[in-house]
Amino acid sequence: MSNPLTKRREPFAFMLYLGIFSSALLFLFILLVFVKKELVNQDIPVQLPYMFWFSTLLILASSFTLAWAGSSMERQQFDRYRSYLMVTYFLALGFLMSQCWGWMYLLRNQIFPSNNTGGSFIFILSGLHVVHTLGGLVALSIVLYKSMRNRSYIESFVDSVNPPNVLRLKLVTTYWHFVDIVWVIVFLFFLWHSQG
Repeated sequence: MSNPLTKRREPFAFMLYLGIFSSALLFLFILLVFVKKELVNQDIPVQLPYMFWFSTLLILASSFTLAWAGSSMERQQFDRYRSYLMVTYFLALGFLMSQCWGWMYLLRNQIFPSNNTGGSFIFILSGLHVVHTLGGLVALSIVLYKSMRNRSYIESFVDSVNPPNVLRLKLVTTYWHFVDIVWVIVFLFFLWHSQG
């Protein structure tokens, strides 16, 4: 029986989990600052952009399609694997675009970080989340590129059993689910404080 203390750890996985932990602390800290300010000021109304509902649906869908991509690769259904990756990629782009539309909605309604406390937190939290999403999109682009480069069944099969490729997809999927969960928490937090 292997000793868990001496078992070799995958360095990339460790770095990812460390990054996820650090990012989670950062988001938690910002949410706690909001709560603290709210306790002092009694109320911080938030005008939630309607496009954020669409954003939430898109990022939730992208987590499902990415999970289905991984499942398809395990079953050696490589055409489905590539299709689900492509759908995930475009859902991620749609998420980013809808976030930009949400910001434009705020700006059109004269809600700026400088003149609205609730608006400043929306810009900070959603902006920080967009940065994390862009990082995930870059990693997803690499996985998608490699899947499209090897189109034959033999090449796809070799890729699907190659440990670095398997690990890459696993890490991208883990990170993407983290980004998804963070957005849902941020969105629900804003929804709770929304003035409608």
